[in-house]
Amino acid sequence: MGTEFRAVTSEADMGLLDRALRSLSHDLGDQHMAGLGALRAGLMGDTPAAYGLLAVERDVIGAALYSPVFSTAQGAPGVYVSDLWVDAATRGQGAGRHLLAEVARRAGAQWGAAWMTLAVYGHSTASRRFYERLGFAPQERVTQMRLPQAGFDRLKGEGR
Repeated sequence: MGTEFRAVTSEADMGLLDRALRSLSHDLGDQHMAGLGALRAGLMGDTPAAYGLLAVERDVIGAALYSPVFSTAQGAPGVYVSDLWVDAATRGQGAGRHLLAEVARRAGAQWGAAWMTLAVYGHSTASRRFYERLGFAPQERVTQMRLPQAGFDRLKGEGR
């Protein structure tokens, strides 16, 4: 039996994606803040903030959450993979590689993505080795920075 790659478009699939992303958060030691309501709003609105993809055999064996990005340095649209999860029993069998390949195909077809980016936790050395085997390289001159919600809300209110 082969792997089915399925875009998250139904309420049932939203529940499966939520379960997969909760597992990812647990694996990474993160607090999981995106419940079903947040996922639904982010993936099902008029202008989706992200897209979900499931890898299914008899059950969900993997999931990806990805979104469009544009870089003037790359000169083209790309795809940012914010979350990639493969079930522990399935790791090492190619599911992660196949999920990323499917993300690349879909992003290429949807918005002309020509490159891919993602972030890797410093403590996740196995993940980093996996990505490096695929050809990902660290960005030496870049520091990823984040503005949390409180700062974001303040910034939105400036300049009125």
